[in-house]
Amino acid sequence: MTNTLYCFGESGNAYKAALTLTLAGVAWTPRHVDFFAGEARSPEFRRLNPMGEVPVLDADGLILTQSGVIQDWVMDETGKLCGDGTKATRREILRWTIFDNQKVSGQAGPLRFLMNFVPEDKRPAEVIGFLTGRLKAALQVLEGELATRDWLVGDSLTSADLSCCGYLSYPEPFSFERAAYPAIDAWLDRIAATPGWQHPYDLMTRAFPAA
Repeated sequence: MTNTLYCFGESGNAYKAALTLTLAGVAWTPRHVDFFAGEARSPEFRRLNPMGEVPVLDADGLILTQSGVIQDWVMDETGKLCGDGTKATRREILRWTIFDNQKVSGQAGPLRFLMNFVPEDKRPAEVIGFLTGRLKAALQVLEGELATRDWLVGDSLTSADLSCCGYLSYPEPFSFERAAYPAIDAWLDRIAATPGWQHPYDLMTRAFPAA
């Protein structure tokens, strides 16, 4: 089977898919999407994914979009990163995946974009302030949960952790300071200590070179 992941290094959503594939032992090949030059909005790419977004996984002809869907496919295909695999556990993984998509990545993604990849004189201060407050509220929820246990679901690393850690694994400033969230900080260290873990910029080609 040939698995091609359409992605680029700066995308936290693509990183969730890439890291899940990697830690589950699924062979895959990255296909860099020149997002900042508009490739994801091109007619050719939209024929692949009408949403105009990465990640997209071409799993031997099966086209999957949205990081959570790709992660769910990985769990189904491999039986890995899904805890004990029961329906109750899978629902709990889904719950945290939706929380991440709406509350964590949903704020961190655009906030990081505005603070790092938009020209400084065009960064909307009010929007940045609003997103910062929203992200802080979500991170407080995550911090509270991780203060009581090592992993978000069950007693081992699952796709839920890989979803929620996606954007929090990047070095660019976006109002998230690990020192302010000791439980999240320790959790990110546990994830990074997992055999096979790789940084997003090691898994995928980045559009912008390191500063």
